[in-house]
Amino acid sequence: MTTESLAALLILVLTYVGVAAGRVPGLRLDRAGIAFLGGAAMIALGPLSLEDAFRAIDFDTIALLLGMMIVVAHLKVSGAFRALGGLAIDHARAPFILLVTVTVLTGLLSAFLVNDAICLVMAPIVLQVVRALDRNPLPYLIAVAAASNCGSVATITGNPQNMVIGTLSRIPYPAFAAALAPVAAFGLVAVIVVVRLVHAQEFALKSELKPELDPGPMHGGQILKATVTCIALAIAFFAGVAPAKAAIIGGAFLLLTRQIKPHRIYRELDGPLLILFAGMFVVVAGAEKALLTPDRIAMAKTLGLDIVWRLSVFTAVLSNIVSNVPAVLALRPFIPTFADPERAWLVVAMSSTLAGNFTLLGSVANLIVAEHARSEGTPISFWAYFKVGAPLTIITLAAGTWWLSR
Repeated sequence: MTTESLAALLILVLTYVGVAAGRVPGLRLDRAGIAFLGGAAMIALGPLSLEDAFRAIDFDTIALLLGMMIVVAHLKVSGAFRALGGLAIDHARAPFILLVTVTVLTGLLSAFLVNDAICLVMAPIVLQVVRALDRNPLPYLIAVAAASNCGSVATITGNPQNMVIGTLSRIPYPAFAAALAPVAAFGLVAVIVVVRLVHAQEFALKSELKPELDPGPMHGGQILKATVTCIALAIAFFAGVAPAKAAIIGGAFLLLTRQIKPHRIYRELDGPLLILFAGMFVVVAGAEKALLTPDRIAMAKTLGLDIVWRLSVFTAVLSNIVSNVPAVLALRPFIPTFADPERAWLVVAMSSTLAGNFTLLGSVANLIVAEHARSEGTPISFWAYFKVGAPLTIITLAAGTWWLSR
């Protein structure tokens, strides 16, 4: 290997190890900072020029993610999520009905909006209601995290890794949803069943609930505006408009308001996630250019990852080691060489997302729910989550892989 190739390999390995660990001992770098540093190192020491690095960043993905962040932020700040949550939960008159309501509502919202953001909204709503009812919050909070992952499988806009896959694969939004929405629906049913079985005591005694949710401040006109925008976005996505184009226009339109100050929206945007994406695009592009010769790609094909079951398991394991977005980007150079790249991309989307349910650390959505629960004095232990997450992941991965292998 040349010096340039060795440098690229070292940068790639150190970046992935850092992203997997989440931090660098002795430094205050987080995952976004690690990815950004890795990208800069590829420019300074590796095979990429600054111009190559700019070309490596997939701005369609960045634009789609940013646009959806603005849409979700507007829904949150306007009070739309609280209004919808209150309307749904108000009809949950029994513990099991409350579980079903929380699961279905979280899953449906996560199917079209970014699942991490939905967890930021749903976790406090659910915790407020469950505490007022004097119920055990664990099964409902775990259901929020798991349902957000399962529901987000359904569409390109459901989660960040699907956005990457949608852009790279060019699979049309309707075709993506038609292939994976059944997997998402099965996943939501599985969440309800597994949580019900693991926390049988919570649902054993029949009791009538009278849930009350304080909706807080509302901006009626902005809620209507955001709702209409979301409907228009859904129509645009299914009509074949490029998701990035639709999302960025929709987000920009929602910023036109006299009631909500822009900084309230900006505070809700996940800037570090955008930095993580940009850095990882550059790191992977540098590694591809320096390391992936035709011979090495051919050697990698001997692993047989074009077999659906093998690709599904490999993606799930890799996602739990380095996180789902880095796992997707690591597989990017190989999937176009498979006999059926579209199916392979769908398998990667399904597996990388559902694998996030395996442990509490498996996805950002899980960590968001856990952090909010901890800050409110209701910690979710690793084992408490694992008792639900492990069987749920095995069941849904098996079902999803069977569905896509037909």
